Amino acid sequence: MLSIEISDEQPSAELHERLRAAVEAVLVGAGVTDCELSLAIVDDPTIHALNREFLDHDEPTDVLSFLFDRDRARLEGEIVVSRDTAAKMAPNYGWQPDDELLLYVIHGALHLIGFDDTSPEAATTMREEEPRSLRQFGLDPKS
Repeated sequence: MLSIEISDEQPSAELHERLRAAVEAVLVGAGVTDCELSLAIVDDPTIHALNREFLDHDEPTDVLSFLFDRDRARLEGEIVVSRDTAAKMAPNYGWQPDDELLLYVIHGALHLIGFDDTSPEAATTMREEEPRSLRQFGLDPKS
């Protein structure tokens, strides 16, 4: 069973279902059949504080992901995305802030299943995977 709890001060059932579907698609594609995951949609000050506390980066960011446990088909984790950053960045790519949030959620889910972007090679692999997920939602990202 995939349990995905969403926390958002500006709730939107349509957006939440879209984000939930994106996380499920990434996890199921990686063979995850059981998960407990929380997804928090926050503002820049909140994600800035989390980024400083957990990664020692003194700036807001777009997405943070925290893997608590992973055992083959089971995963526990958390994804935190910034609504403010999405609103600022979306116009650069010609899409809506909710589409940018979708990208952040996909990126965070990919981190949870083992993708990383800490080296140029790994980042390229991850960046190749993101559009595959986005296309399931009718989006064709522009680099």
